Amino acid sequence: MSSHSKFIRGAAILAVAGIGVRLIGAVMKIWLARIVGEEGIGLYQMSYPIYSTLLAISTAGIPVAVSKLVAENITVEDYRGAMRVFRIALLILTLTGLAISLLLFFGAPLIVRISDSDPRAVYAIMAISPAIFFVTVMSALRGFFQGQQYMLPTAASQVIEQVGRAVVSLLLAVTLLSRGLEYAAAGAAFGTAAGGFLGLLLLLPVYYLRRPAFMARMRAQRKGRLLPAGRIVRSIFSLSIPITFGSLIMPLLTLIDQLIVPGRLKAIGYLYAEATRLYGQLTGMAGSVVYFPNVVTLALSMALVPAISEAVTLRSRELVRSRTSVSVKLTAFFSLPAAVGLYLLATPVIILLFGAKHASAGYALAYMSWSVIPLCFYVSTTGILQGLGKTMTPVINMALGGAVKAALAWHLTAVPSLHIGGAALASVIGTAVAAVLNLWAVARATGWRFRPVELLLVPAFAVAAMSAAVSLSYRFFMGCLGPAYSFSLANGVATLAAIALGIIVYGLFLLLTGSLTREELELLPRIGPRLADLAERWKILR
Repeated sequence: MSSHSKFIRGAAILAVAGIGVRLIGAVMKIWLARIVGEEGIGLYQMSYPIYSTLLAISTAGIPVAVSKLVAENITVEDYRGAMRVFRIALLILTLTGLAISLLLFFGAPLIVRISDSDPRAVYAIMAISPAIFFVTVMSALRGFFQGQQYMLPTAASQVIEQVGRAVVSLLLAVTLLSRGLEYAAAGAAFGTAAGGFLGLLLLLPVYYLRRPAFMARMRAQRKGRLLPAGRIVRSIFSLSIPITFGSLIMPLLTLIDQLIVPGRLKAIGYLYAEATRLYGQLTGMAGSVVYFPNVVTLALSMALVPAISEAVTLRSRELVRSRTSVSVKLTAFFSLPAAVGLYLLATPVIILLFGAKHASAGYALAYMSWSVIPLCFYVSTTGILQGLGKTMTPVINMALGGAVKAALAWHLTAVPSLHIGGAALASVIGTAVAAVLNLWAVARATGWRFRPVELLLVPAFAVAAMSAAVSLSYRFFMGCLGPAYSFSLANGVATLAAIALGIIVYGLFLLLTGSLTREELELLPRIGPRLADLAERWKILR
């Protein structure tokens, strides 16, 4: 297999695994919220931002540095050098992972005190702490395999890790619920550690199976001078530190909510339990639903990076601009109806996914639904900027958006009439700042120009038609089914029917008005070519 083919195949494997992992994680949170409720998911969510932030620090971008340095050594057939890089990185990651895991375990009470979180969250933070050790060691192995362009172990370990996390989290939550919410949340948090252990357990045999062949290449190569360990360490950190800043942005944004929201809710009179319950509605329920539409733009972003890179390599500015234009257009056409649909069906969707007793979380989702638009734009434009080689630009833009979010969350969450709606609104505005800055950076780099009629006016008419169809069909089905069946069943059927009809009306409106071309449809990951063929067969594609 050629180097180019191996790259494309590896990228495809990682993309599919990444999307699958996100879906499994979202479904797990939905079921976990059903088991432990709003208060329990709030306790669980108080452990996760701390874990993800410390994990980003402990790995410090080292796996990416390992893969790059290993690849460079293998390219010149220096297998001894590649193995030396891996061993030094493994030692660094093992020691830092162990140190940070212990720090998190024993420092959990202090973290809870400083963040003014619910005291019961200490158990979840302690339970999740071993995960840092397992995942950091696993990341060294992943970097080693990726440096050899062998992506299957990384993808398989990601899936096994997430499946193991989901199964163990849900089982322990059910088992420990009778002992109290804090223990159920801790059990769910420990699922992350169990998933990390299972992922590591998969990678170790793969490493030892491939090790003899790698060692044989080491023995066969001509002996040369080995680089000093200090120089390798400097190379690793010089590559990994910039990556760390990028990987820290998203965990820090979620950490903002944990550090600000519960405390500001208590400042306006909410007790610990009530503040934790509302925090669970915001992050564990509304947050989980809002990230579902982002799976599509994540796939689009993954496809954009190589597509834009190819256009840059060909030095075709026109190709860069056309691919940028199509991707931004598809993002607009997808994100606008997704946001409006979630807004219109906020409470029905919450009831469908989490049960009628959590219907009040629809308030948070109604506000959070509008973050779908800027989040989708941010993700797709990040793919464009990465393809252009401007990897730090999205990081800086999201950091600025995060600063805006933090300032607004502090103020708006303490407005009694808004409470968690204020925190959700702060997220919408903060993400919008990052998305607008990304769009501006894309326009400057590619020459692309924003066209209001094409990107806003045309989809606005389609969204208006979709909104009418969604609202009327939901009321119709609830009116027909409500008297004869249980509320939950009637709501489930009515919600799914309204979503399906809304998608059909919106799609037909775009196709009949000629707003979408075959080329644009085909850019949609996986389903695009099939949709284009179907639309042509029915003669609705202009």
